[in-house]
Amino acid sequence: MSTPLSHYERLGVASDADALTLRQAFRRQSKALHPDTTNLPAAEAALLFRQLKESYALLQDPDQRALYDASLADRSLHRPLTNTTETSSAQSHSDGWGNVGERRPLSGGEWWALLLLLLALAFCLVLGLGGAWARGLELQVQPSWMVAEQTSPKPVPSIRRDVSSAARPDTFESALIALP
Repeated sequence: MSTPLSHYERLGVASDADALTLRQAFRRQSKALHPDTTNLPAAEAALLFRQLKESYALLQDPDQRALYDASLADRSLHRPLTNTTETSSAQSHSDGWGNVGERRPLSGGEWWALLLLLLALAFCLVLGLGGAWARGLELQVQPSWMVAEQTSPKPVPSIRRDVSSAARPDTFESALIALP
């Protein structure tokens, strides 16, 4: 038979944790134990989440926390020494950043939000393209600098100068006049 977890152990913090550390630990644990985001059975998740909220509420109130600390000190005097690994695990996460960076599977609500986001994106795309089509606009428009370059009415003449034509100026002028 195991002893019940203390409120500090339930939150995963040290007994001297400040209010910010308690809040961070509560948020971390509530994400892991909330009935909507956990893989635990619904009844067990609800029970653990309720206990977590009770622990956080008790430790946030300074008067209740002082009474609870006094009762823990009294209990520790009457209890035989136990394994120290239980307290070291609580102290290893006392900074409130215990499992930050670890991946967890997406919850049903997060999948639903992603689906709604994709549907909104598709709707905006269809709305934009449908509006352009209804107004008779082209779906692909070339930039003006590209259109002007490719559709100029006169091609730029290229003049070849041979050594023999440079010697006779009358042939050069006739070559320029002959070009369209």
